[in-house]
Amino acid sequence: MNRLRILHTADLHMDSPFEGLGAAKATVRRREQRDLLGRIALLAAEEKVDLVLFSGDLLDSDNTFYETGEELIRALRQIRVPVFIAPGNHDYYSERSPYARLKLPENIHIFSENEIRCVDLAALGMRVYGAAFTERQSAPLLQGFHAERTEGVYNILCLHGEVGVRDSLYDPISEEDLSGSGLDYAALGHVHKTGGLLRAGKTWYSWPGCPEGRGFDETGDKTVNLIELDGEECTLRTVSVASRRYEVMEADVSGVEPLLAIHTMLPDETVRDIYRIVLTGETDVPPDLGRLRENLSEFFFELQLRDETRLRQSVWERSGDDSLRGLFLLKLRERYDAASSEAERLHIEQAARWGLAAIDNREEVVRHDDQ
Repeated sequence: MNRLRILHTADLHMDSPFEGLGAAKATVRRREQRDLLGRIALLAAEEKVDLVLFSGDLLDSDNTFYETGEELIRALRQIRVPVFIAPGNHDYYSERSPYARLKLPENIHIFSENEIRCVDLAALGMRVYGAAFTERQSAPLLQGFHAERTEGVYNILCLHGEVGVRDSLYDPISEEDLSGSGLDYAALGHVHKTGGLLRAGKTWYSWPGCPEGRGFDETGDKTVNLIELDGEECTLRTVSVASRRYEVMEADVSGVEPLLAIHTMLPDETVRDIYRIVLTGETDVPPDLGRLRENLSEFFFELQLRDETRLRQSVWERSGDDSLRGLFLLKLRERYDAASSEAERLHIEQAARWGLAAIDNREEVVRHDDQ
């Protein structure tokens, strides 16, 4: 068998709403997602790959911007080798799908049926198998499948699905399915965190994770997979193509001025990235989030602050003072002492923090849910 080099990516989710960002920055991020396609095309040329595989959720929905379709065509035209797209649960194939409307280059093949099909690339010594989601969910597609084995020919799969999640609604795949498939390499999508190179029987498989983070549940560096098959041997190398990173950083501000604590911990070169800084520890008063944001925003593309500090026990000692603060704390301290669980005490502490922030005319604690 000849050596085969594959660029494998998935879960780009083009035209994501980026709901955690303001409208202007969300627009910037969507434009950067389109630029990601060009970087993938450039990487395919630099690495001299023989095949490019998009294993589902290339698009976030069937409601794509015109510019996205144009950039998709432009970028794919730059790729001079066969490209296969297996639509997933977000970009499932239908008559109104962008995949059905776009006039793509001849080297692009989009699987359009919810059943595994084969494209024979005899001149390149490979067969590429794949299928599409045709609605938001899919029954098992690889179950009972077995590819014909031919000397000198690689069997490659491009598919969106979940391995090891038996009751998954998104094309559940078992290791037994993979082991008995007759495939040399299965390029999978759906899982947004890279899982490394795995093997079931003689079948190598991996999912690359998403190549560009879209929220704080997708932190750190994001990559695509470069796969090299040489007979029965397989190697994987990851390459970063992301323009920005999402990061979560905890800063313990116990006994330290919060701004100093954060500056001490910040790594270099954060200006392009999107950060959530979580303040922890014990404080006498809630941190001034407004002041912190004013002093820190320039160091990031976008900054979120989450206050998870707890009041020092000494704060309760002021309860009962002849002041609004003292009376407020007295009422809450009575409820705190009578609380029946740690969870209830934490809720009362949170109420005290919000109340003290309001009394001191500070910005209230803002909690941002993960996107």
